[in-house]
Amino acid sequence: MTPVSKVLKLCLHALFLGLLALAAGRAVADSAPRAGWVVAVCALLAAVYAAGVRAPAVHSSPRAGAVWLAGLGAAWAALLLVSPDGLWIAFPLYFLELHLLRLRWGVAAVAVTACAAIGGFLAHSSAATPGAFLGPLLGGAVAVATVLGYQALYRESERRRELIEELITTRAELAAAERSAGILAERERLAREIHDTLAQGLSSIQLLLRAAERALPEGAPALPHIAQAREAAQDNLAEARRFVRALTPPDLEHGSLAAALERLCAGVPGPRVRFSLSGRPRVLPTPYEVALLRIAQSALANVVRHARAGRAEITLTFMDASVTLDIVDDGHGFDPSSAATGQGSGSGDGGFGLPAMRSRAESLGGLFTVESAPGQGTAVAVTLPLPLEHLERTDPVEAL
Repeated sequence: MTPVSKVLKLCLHALFLGLLALAAGRAVADSAPRAGWVVAVCALLAAVYAAGVRAPAVHSSPRAGAVWLAGLGAAWAALLLVSPDGLWIAFPLYFLELHLLRLRWGVAAVAVTACAAIGGFLAHSSAATPGAFLGPLLGGAVAVATVLGYQALYRESERRRELIEELITTRAELAAAERSAGILAERERLAREIHDTLAQGLSSIQLLLRAAERALPEGAPALPHIAQAREAAQDNLAEARRFVRALTPPDLEHGSLAAALERLCAGVPGPRVRFSLSGRPRVLPTPYEVALLRIAQSALANVVRHARAGRAEITLTFMDASVTLDIVDDGHGFDPSSAATGQGSGSGDGGFGLPAMRSRAESLGGLFTVESAPGQGTAVAVTLPLPLEHLERTDPVEAL
């Protein structure tokens, strides 16, 4: 319960009990003929009111609240019979009825209460005045408008609170995702640098040392330094391989690229995503597997966030000299020439999705294409040519 609602409830209690005290006090002060009955009925009404306020069922069960209001109304009707001042109790009753009953029934109860108040006043007054009718009716209208306005403000406040909580949660998730992405990006960069520089250099040293041994005159004794250098290069090459394997993204640690893509499709929320494999699978260099996996993750993220697609499909195709990844969805599409945006989005990812995917593909000498149109879905295709040493299988670090 908010502080504002607590204050409003306290004000309502004070208004109800204050009006009862006023009715009883005026009856005693004016020595009314039924002063004793007025005091007794006011005490009964106060007791019924207090019992309902303290009963948890009245606030949690609409049926219990309706029963309490019926008892309160009956006691109030008795007060109307013995005192014209009972008319003023109608105003706090309006708010109670609108608070405890559904809006439709609450408005009907307010109308009945207003009619009863008018009838009670006319029963004690010899002359009918416009105020006798306008007072209860205007009071009921003001009560209905006040409650409806408060409920609208409360709903708006709740929506704002939920939006703020969602924003805080999203910011925390985004910060965690950025930290994780930064760590993974650095791991990938280190693995790529080790593969492209250190491991390739050690491989070249081995090849040169082997060529040096073959260049020795026939029958000449083997040079121990060359054998030791080859052994040292081999040991360091194995160590470089271990570094690259340790820096491999977690998604690729426990299986092939095809298995990682299949797990990715199975875990996508929202659209149904199907994975298919074509051609004869082969082990790809780690930078190729990382690039294809990251492109698939980015494209599917755009499908989930922006495309409003019902289905999507990822196809990994192995050919003799290249490997191709296709991501197709049936979302609302976009105009690729109008803006550099995420898949299936006109402005969804702030312009970083497609350029990042294109950069990954082109860094490996690949081709990145996007085909889309509004209302016709989106197709993203990546083709990476396999390196010559990988095709010929002569590179000692091809498993890296």
